[in-house]
Amino acid sequence: MDALPVTDVSYFPGCSLATTAKENNQSLIECCQKMGIRMIELPDWNCCGSSSAHSINHQIAFDLACRNLSLAPPDRPLVTACPSCTLRLKHAQHRLKNDPAARERYSQMWGRSFDPDLRVRHFFGLLEEVDLERLLAVNGHVRIDMSFAPYYGCMLNRPFALRSGSNYYGIMEKTLAKLGLRALNWGHASQCCGTFLTVARPDIVTPKVNMIMQGAAESGADCIVTACAMCHMNLEVRCTLKNPVPIFHFSEILSLAFGATRHKDWFSRHLIDPRPLLKSKGLTA
Repeated sequence: MDALPVTDVSYFPGCSLATTAKENNQSLIECCQKMGIRMIELPDWNCCGSSSAHSINHQIAFDLACRNLSLAPPDRPLVTACPSCTLRLKHAQHRLKNDPAARERYSQMWGRSFDPDLRVRHFFGLLEEVDLERLLAVNGHVRIDMSFAPYYGCMLNRPFALRSGSNYYGIMEKTLAKLGLRALNWGHASQCCGTFLTVARPDIVTPKVNMIMQGAAESGADCIVTACAMCHMNLEVRCTLKNPVPIFHFSEILSLAFGATRHKDWFSRHLIDPRPLLKSKGLTA
């Protein structure tokens, strides 16, 4: 069978994937290579304006997002894997399309006109367009016999005005089912993890995280699979339960199924060690 065609996309990793979630970044790039997607990182990108920026100064947060948009070449989509980054970039793009004064400021600050045709896309949007059956036929895959609780967090499809008809809930279940995993129904798939309150108000975030983690354990899941690096970090950092359920980035599971070789580097970074579970399933030595 012919090899998969290669598609070039601009890639905005964002602060979390560049720092606390490097394993998410590395596994994402590796699984995209298997899918024929070449991730070309934006040069000299900056914070998207999330975290404290948009809470303290809306204009600075908007300018931060706009600078990243200005760095993206016009001939390929701009892809993110972080729901929060996707939200900030799409919000800036939406405002620019509808606000002439914002477009004028953009041109003055960044020395180029706003490109209304630039497509800002979450990785899940690309994944929906991949012929997974053909991908598995070309690359083969490791069958993963595990049950999982899918955890999307609360930002992926919000706000409604920026959704543009996309609804990514369910894509992890559909994709991972083809790799042997079994999704379990549970009540916390889109619960907020506490996001950046984890720094200022751990007293609020810890009970929320423990509720989510306890829900996954009570569902009977072998693990949680996350769609958001910030959610992943909060679940690991703030959980105070004994023997918590292991957590994986979605990209780690994809890459593992596609025969990734660098997974030892990824899993050693987890605060809740997933390697005993993987070993018990015959997935690591």
